[in-house]
Amino acid sequence: MDTSSFDYSAGVTAHLVYFGIAIVAVIVFVAIYIAVTPHREFTLIRENNVAAAISLGGALLGYTIPLAKAVSQSEGIHDMLVWGGVALVAQLVAYGVARMILPKLSAEVSEGKVAPAVFLSACAVCVGMLNAAAMTE
Repeated sequence: MDTSSFDYSAGVTAHLVYFGIAIVAVIVFVAIYIAVTPHREFTLIRENNVAAAISLGGALLGYTIPLAKAVSQSEGIHDMLVWGGVALVAQLVAYGVARMILPKLSAEVSEGKVAPAVFLSACAVCVGMLNAAAMTE
């Protein structure tokens, strides 16, 4: 057997494993995030509430930026999952801080107010970028 094709298939297998686990981590993040927030993001998005889409989209970016860093630098799946957990907690803290700054945040997102949703989204992305940058090898 040609060793270069063997290395290729091992790389593809590793890719599929890490990618699959990362997708599951994102699904778990979304499930936890929407359980924590008082507003119902997917119901609101189905109703064409732009504010809900912006706020959930920012949270997804804020989570997946450090998760992507964890995938790229982890020494194993356990390592990746630990850093994914750190990213999840960081996003929940970011949401909590945003709600402390804007106590009516959830109600305003439900009402379709875009400005608070943009603020929440920006907080999530900023925390995600800083979290990813702070992950050291």
